[in-house]
Amino acid sequence: MKIFSVTTLRELLALSLPMVISQGAFAVMVFTDRLFMSYIDAAHIAAALGGGVAAFFCFSFFMGLIAYGNALVAQYYGSGNLAKCPLVTSQGVFIALSSTPVLLLIACYGGQVFSLLGHDPAQVPLERIYFEILMAGSVLTLVKASLASYFSGIGRTRVVMISDLLGAALNVPLSWVLVFGKLGLPEMGIAGAALGTIIATVFTIGVYLLFYLSRDHKRQFHVAGSFRLHWPIMRRYLRLGTPSGLETFMNISSFNLFLLLFQSYGVVQGAAMAIVFNWDMLSFIPMTGLSIGVMSLIGRFVGAGDMARANQVISSGFIAALVYSGVLAMCFLVFRASLVNVFQTGGDNFAAISTLANHMMIGLVTYMMADAIVLIAGGALRGAGDTRWIMVTSVSVHWLMLVAQYFVIVVYEWGPRVSWWIFVAMLISLAFIYLWRLFGSRWREPARLARVMSED
Repeated sequence: MKIFSVTTLRELLALSLPMVISQGAFAVMVFTDRLFMSYIDAAHIAAALGGGVAAFFCFSFFMGLIAYGNALVAQYYGSGNLAKCPLVTSQGVFIALSSTPVLLLIACYGGQVFSLLGHDPAQVPLERIYFEILMAGSVLTLVKASLASYFSGIGRTRVVMISDLLGAALNVPLSWVLVFGKLGLPEMGIAGAALGTIIATVFTIGVYLLFYLSRDHKRQFHVAGSFRLHWPIMRRYLRLGTPSGLETFMNISSFNLFLLLFQSYGVVQGAAMAIVFNWDMLSFIPMTGLSIGVMSLIGRFVGAGDMARANQVISSGFIAALVYSGVLAMCFLVFRASLVNVFQTGGDNFAAISTLANHMMIGLVTYMMADAIVLIAGGALRGAGDTRWIMVTSVSVHWLMLVAQYFVIVVYEWGPRVSWWIFVAMLISLAFIYLWRLFGSRWREPARLARVMSED
């Protein structure tokens, strides 16, 4: 059986490259927000990381659940049931809207956690402002995710790319204006960065709807009849998507708690981590775009019953991911000092920040290829509906890491370098476990795949 095909590699790249660019546009938005914060002081850049990650954590369950619409749409598309593709999107929007009361409640009271975790008093009010504004607009982020999942599921990833690029093109200058008070507007600081993100999200949804409601698209996919609750698809969405949502929530929970524990070392350590994770986004977020492409194609071939093509997608995904992450890792290793200095805050403590961040960049280089393996293997398994196994495995490994971090940071009070290398070891371990599952046969069993496609 042919496990690699140049044709399949080209198809994957054609599908994934727009998603890589789309995810890169998101990375640019986050990157520039934190860069603008570094122009103010170290407390602002640390607050942008802590508040942003905390906000994503709070709506991560719904995000993981809704994003699984990509695989569902791809499976229906592969099986030829085009009319069911927009029905998946409608169910995703219903889920997003039903989450609004919970998200607004969290927006009102969730910001109190930063002071309880012992963060620097100068950082806490900044984190709260950023968190509360992002949470107030989180339902818009979920609606946008549902539309993006639809277009990636039917293979029209250029729509996702165009929409997200236009959103980023608005967000970056808008945030600059709002943060620093340009063009006659008041200087809003970190609140301006969050507000710019929300406004850009609304604009991006509008762009998606222009494509979604276009005449040719509405006719081909029967969109007009899709704005309704469809219980068989909703049940299937919840059955397969809930493990994915729980996995996202639990993993973001463990990562967020690790981040908050790490920031308890102080502003210097928090700023160093923010700098390193900013550069990590240049690897992780494009790889996420490739992972989405893998999940979409695997879902399509599972729907069509063509596992031979699915195997070719897996091998093509690994080739693309490892080449990209390997080249980027070498660049990060060689130029790490210069990359850290991009975020020069001008404060007296930047020398300490730079020293720690330079060391942490070595850890980033160490785990980048493992991260690529996790994303590609995870995308393939999700596309085939193996979401429960991923949930149990990934959550277990992440929370074991968090327990270890608690003892390192709180109980034994070891330094930030020890904590960082435990995080690196966790990602490498997870990569080996995912490879073991992917190259096994259980997720490929015909009975299991038939259950994935069932609406009962």
